[in-house]
Amino acid sequence: MLEAGRHPEVEILAYTDVVGMKKKGGGFALRVNRRARYVKEDVCNACGLCVAKCPGRAPDVFDTGLRKRTAIYLYFSQGIPAVMTIDPDACIYLTKGKCRVCEKRCDKGAIDFDMKDVRMTLEVDAVIVATGLDMFDPTPLTHYGYGRLANVITGIQYERLINATGPTGGHLYRPSDGKLAKKVAYVQCVGSRDLNYCDYCSSVCCMYSIKDAMLAREHDPESDSYIFHTDLRNVGKWFQKYEKRAAEEYGVNFIRGRVAEIEEDGNKDLLLWYEDTRERKVKSMKVEMVVLATAAMPSRSAAELAKILGIKTDRYGFVETVPGSPADTTVKGVFACGFCKRPCDIPEAVSQASAAAQRAAAHVKKAVAV
Repeated sequence: MLEAGRHPEVEILAYTDVVGMKKKGGGFALRVNRRARYVKEDVCNACGLCVAKCPGRAPDVFDTGLRKRTAIYLYFSQGIPAVMTIDPDACIYLTKGKCRVCEKRCDKGAIDFDMKDVRMTLEVDAVIVATGLDMFDPTPLTHYGYGRLANVITGIQYERLINATGPTGGHLYRPSDGKLAKKVAYVQCVGSRDLNYCDYCSSVCCMYSIKDAMLAREHDPESDSYIFHTDLRNVGKWFQKYEKRAAEEYGVNFIRGRVAEIEEDGNKDLLLWYEDTRERKVKSMKVEMVVLATAAMPSRSAAELAKILGIKTDRYGFVETVPGSPADTTVKGVFACGFCKRPCDIPEAVSQASAAAQRAAAHVKKAVAV
């Protein structure tokens, strides 16, 4: 990301949405909307003085709502460009006409409350779609208790809790009472491989749950982890070795069984009722936290972008590609890579990105030659 941010031939239009596209010659005219950041990108150096005094508060989306952030904020610490953004819905000045503390604190003069959205047209020869993924909201699956039971969280929320830059500084504290969770259950296939929601396998859930369980033991040697699964689909190179290592070196317990219901006791501990499909018995287990491996889905913005670009998507919302040329979409000159095409892990997404870049470069070269 740093290389891209510093490259003289790469222009990053952050905080910008594609709102229209038309064919123009052998290429495209893309209409984009640069949203008002209320901070000058070429002036701000992300020093944080404005954040320290900002009284506005809003849920932190990057931290999946596990903590609140200020109205002026940096989306995440490694983001490119490293500049602040003012949330117009949380900013006291923009909503009530009072405050402007950030403007007073910024000795660089980077704050600009008169900033407006800017519409631009970009003439390009090729487009690469890489809209990524969104996670399934497990709230409709009421038997898991997500949103009702405080200590039932999603895999993404777990990632933020266990991360040193997260809301708990990398400690697995329970949302209900701040107690360190020592016995954790990981429930697989929440929403995925489900005829009512996403009847495909999300591909990455087994491996990231194994990784999360291993991280719990690394952070706390006394922790116990239990992974409940229908079956494990660890199909990548050395993935099965990773699973064996989790069991043998980290004490991760793999239970083949479907969780039918989760209940809560007076101490906010959780009782899982499940069918052990090896022994064909109904069993229960008490744990201190449950992590749901929710289905991975195409980004919510992908459907609208596909309409703008005129490319086809399948019944799940994934971008369709041309048989025999997996980086090419149904519109010549528009390419795709990563999770917008199908569930994939990071190495595969990187490989697809290289393929899309090569195909786009070849297309541009041909267009220039013509």
